Amino acid sequence: MKLHYKFFMAFILNSLLIMGLLIGTLQFFVYRNFSDYVNRVELSKLNNLVTALKEAYVKHDRWDSFRKDPRRWNDIVFFNLMKNHPKSLPAERNSDISGRPPPPRDERHRPPRDERQRPPPRDERRRPPPRDERRGPPRHAPLDPLQIGRRLSLFDAKMDHVAGRRSRHEPHTFREIMVNGNTVGWLGLDIPKEVYHPLALEYIKTQNHAFYIIGCGIMALSVFLSFLISGRLLRPVRQLAKGTKALSSFRFDTKIEVRAKDELGKLAEDFNRMAETLKKYEEMRQQWISDISHELRTPLTIMRGRIEAVLDGIRELGEDTMVSLHSDVLRLGKLVDDLHLLSQADSRNLHIMKASMNPAECLGDTIDNFRTMLDSHEISLQTDITSEGRIIMEADRDHLGRLFSNLLENTLRYTDSPGVLKIHTAHKENRLTVCFEDSAPGVPDNALERIFDRLYRVDKSGSRKLGGSGLGLSICKQIVENHNGTIQADHSPSGGLLITVEFPLTYSHS
Repeated sequence: MKLHYKFFMAFILNSLLIMGLLIGTLQFFVYRNFSDYVNRVELSKLNNLVTALKEAYVKHDRWDSFRKDPRRWNDIVFFNLMKNHPKSLPAERNSDISGRPPPPRDERHRPPRDERQRPPPRDERRRPPPRDERRGPPRHAPLDPLQIGRRLSLFDAKMDHVAGRRSRHEPHTFREIMVNGNTVGWLGLDIPKEVYHPLALEYIKTQNHAFYIIGCGIMALSVFLSFLISGRLLRPVRQLAKGTKALSSFRFDTKIEVRAKDELGKLAEDFNRMAETLKKYEEMRQQWISDISHELRTPLTIMRGRIEAVLDGIRELGEDTMVSLHSDVLRLGKLVDDLHLLSQADSRNLHIMKASMNPAECLGDTIDNFRTMLDSHEISLQTDITSEGRIIMEADRDHLGRLFSNLLENTLRYTDSPGVLKIHTAHKENRLTVCFEDSAPGVPDNALERIFDRLYRVDKSGSRKLGGSGLGLSICKQIVENHNGTIQADHSPSGGLLITVEFPLTYSHS
């Protein structure tokens, strides 16, 4: 099942649960409150009964008469209900609300015998009854449609039962009975479990019908909104899926439109950054392949031209030719070694043998090896190397020597003669700083950020003439990072390039 449908079904299920709980709760409280409301209305109509109970309380000294004679409670309730419903009373009652047999009829109210047995006149027997009479005698409303008489109870001021129906498990609606400003008792009407009055039944039926209509409307709205919301929530996911397929097809210029500011929006932003990074690395890869092929093609073309000149008899295979070919082979071999070193560093296979050593001693030995070449290029050397105390770091001496050699070779190739090279070191808080500062020419500002990129040259034509491959500073950066250090380039106060290298020390003591 698709994620869109899963979200949709989850929203629908959640809406169904909420709607069912809401409608059930509303029905319960509406029915409960409605019954309580009906009770309060009915109790408010029993003013005659409350008045009679007050008089009985005062006349008979509290409620003892009702406790001793329960029939008295039934009589007072019945006669006061008849006063509240005069139109509902029939001409005669068969029994009162308590179920007692009716009293004997009074003979004075019987019609005369002659009148009872006298037949109607012949004209009246033939005459059809009036239209209203054909419908039957008028129907009287029931005396007690809500069965109030059976549900009334009397309680004293302390809520102790006195008379009437008593149910401990059913709640009651109470009306206070007061005499001279004091509460002397409570008239209680229990809340029925079922509704008996036709009007109440019709009201409950109408409310249930309204609840069902509202529930169906809410359900339809929930379905519509769930479909829209689930689709909107999953729109960034679908865009991410399309973008991933595009990246797998090497279309690194793919971007996702970011509208939301939530987690999915941040994920889309991360995807765009990843696409930009992949695009950058793809461009670097293509440029890398192009530069490598060009770097390898140049010395091979020169060597092939010289060898073909010897074979064609244009040049003699003398000592000068052999020296030139040997120089080209050395240059090509150094380029291959540099490429091999960088490939090992990229694949994390660069073999480093770290040991405790003094980096100042390694720097001094490397400078001694380059003094003659610096003098031949008319570059004066100024050094300020820390020699006081002991400076120890964990490093590979060969790689560290290659780092210093590459920096010195960079000065030999690109510094104008006569020139100056200043080398000074400093250590503070277990950090060693080595600075190489040479004289003009300098580098542009935009070249400072890319000077450590592989095969990058500020002046490509001039660099090739000087024998530079554009890999020296890249190798320096790789060596420094393998020793947990940092390297950066800046403009030199002397007009050239300033290279600052910083290493962590394991021990330093002045």
